[in-house]
Amino acid sequence: MASSLLLLLDDIATLLDDVALMSKTAAQKTAGVLGDDLALNAQQVSGVKAERELPVVWAVTKGSLLNKCILVPVALIVSIFAPWIINPLLVLGGLFLCYEGVEKVLHTLQTKKHTDVSEIPELPEDLVTYERDKIKGAIRTDFILSAEIVVITLGTVATAPLLDKIIVMSLIAFTMTLGVYGLVAVIVKIDDLGLYLTQKEQAAKQYIGNLLLAFAPRLMKTLTVVGTIAMFLVGGGIISHAVPFAHHFTEHAMNQAEVIPTVGQILGSITPMLLNFGIGMIAGVIVLVAMTVISKIFRRAN
Repeated sequence: MASSLLLLLDDIATLLDDVALMSKTAAQKTAGVLGDDLALNAQQVSGVKAERELPVVWAVTKGSLLNKCILVPVALIVSIFAPWIINPLLVLGGLFLCYEGVEKVLHTLQTKKHTDVSEIPELPEDLVTYERDKIKGAIRTDFILSAEIVVITLGTVATAPLLDKIIVMSLIAFTMTLGVYGLVAVIVKIDDLGLYLTQKEQAAKQYIGNLLLAFAPRLMKTLTVVGTIAMFLVGGGIISHAVPFAHHFTEHAMNQAEVIPTVGQILGSITPMLLNFGIGMIAGVIVLVAMTVISKIFRRAN
């Protein structure tokens, strides 16, 4: 009896070690999507009334959990009955990340070129409908990003036992959701906290409040930039591992960089990231051009 109990505890400990390792790897691989998810959802929530920001974040959080409650079982079923489709799904997810990254860059360039204060839209009179549309749009966007997180996680645990897959994917889905929307809730209230402190009589509180008011928009811009860079890195990394030529080229370049005197170790560590970033940008441009051509063909056909 005692020996059976010890074996059971040993199995549980091994399972937890495996789950912890796979969860860490999955979290690292989904970091690009997480950064984009955070920036995008913080932007989605902006624009509603200050007192409605947290209720909107909570509504989107519940929608995100529902998205993952649908996606995780579907992904597990796919891994059981059609495991061969995991790699193609990973590549599609990587291509989508790269495509979205290129679109973000182009959108930013166009916005800077055509920014006009007079063109900034005012809030509509029907704020209830506006808020509902905001929530629906954020949940739709979250579904795509959640699908990417689930697919990337599934690729990480593709060869693991079913129980490990269930635990890791559920853990990543739950923690990612709470982590992202918890941070979104903090981010959207930074400016409110800053405004609150500026109204205090103490000079120190007013100073901190002004710092927070100046920090909030810069934080949003930083998150957007970091999220976009991470999308190219993650998307390019997925494609690099899936395409043998790109994978061998990356390994060869890393090995060549490592033998360079003095700076070899540093160059060897950053070479894969630089190549993944470049592969991600190239793949994104190719997908964008292909989508544009296909769209024009369909327009002419109609």
